[in-house]
Order: sequence, then structure tokens, then C-alpha cells
Amino acid sequence: MINYLLIGKIINTFGIKGEVKILSDFEYKKRIFKEGFTLYIGEEHHKEIVNTYRVHKNFDLLTFKGYTNINEILKYKGWNVYINKDDLMLDSNEYLLNDLVGLEVYDNNLLIGIVTSYEDNGGNILLKVKKDKYFYIPLVDEYIKEVNIKDRKIITNGGHNLIL
Repeated sequence: MINYLLIGKIINTFGIKGEVKILSDFEYKKRIFKEGFTLYIGEEHHKEIVNTYRVHKNFDLLTFKGYTNINEILKYKGWNVYINKDDLMLDSNEYLLNDLVGLEVYDNNLLIGIVTSYEDNGGNILLKVKKDKYFYIPLVDEYIKEVNIKDRKIITNGGHNLIL
């Protein structure tokens, strides 16, 4: 069974040689946008194999094996791009940002809230945490002591005078 994970969207074609322009903020692009990696396109998860990859401005440009012409890949314009999460093969100390949503956050062994979402402020990833109200915690070593996906909790370094 494939564990599909949304990683971006094909927003357009690029040039005439079958290249697609993908908008993605996926944190492990270097592992998936490489020759031979399998991507799944659209809600029906059409299986395509990455042939080439390059970055142009803020976009990821890919070609798929077997496609050499813009007319062959126009059908994918506007479609979502997925991977099989199991193909990512994360190390035991690695995680996806999506996996942090729903984790409990502790400061000095005190539950201070649950991660509801995350956002990139251009410099850091911020975890949006809710207890009685919402607040943010930067996902940086200065504040985060441990992320434990298995036990579903995040431990902060404590002593940061968080205003709750």
C-alpha cells in the first residue's frame, strides 16, 4: 500500500522539451527531485520517473522519463505532485514538518500546548502551538531540545519565559 504525501503542484510547463515547473516547499527536495525517483501525479496518482532536475528562480523544473515534448506533459498542468512517503527513507532522527502537527509541546515537563500548524517566516520555521491561546515557537536548537515523533512530543530547552 502506498502512503501518498503531497509535495507540490505542477503550475506550468517550461520550454518546449517536456519540462514542468513545480511549486514546492517540501523540505527534502534533494532526495526526491533526482533521476530515477518515482513521483505520482494528480488525484489518480499517475506514476512518473524523474529524468532531470534543475532550479529556476523559485521553481523546481523537472522532466520525466519518456517525455521530450511540451505536448506530452501539458495534461499535468495544474495537477498535484505526490511521493510515496516510504520511499523517502528518513533516518531515525529525521522527520517531516507535517509530522509535527498534533504533537504535544513540553517546557520543564509542563505541557504547554499542542502543535496545530507550522509556517516559514523566511528565516525560521515557526511552530504554531495552542493551549488556551495560540503562540509560536521557533524550530531551532536554541528552543527545541528534542523532537520525539514516536512518543508524539516535543521537549523545549526550558527557561525561555514563554508567555502562555
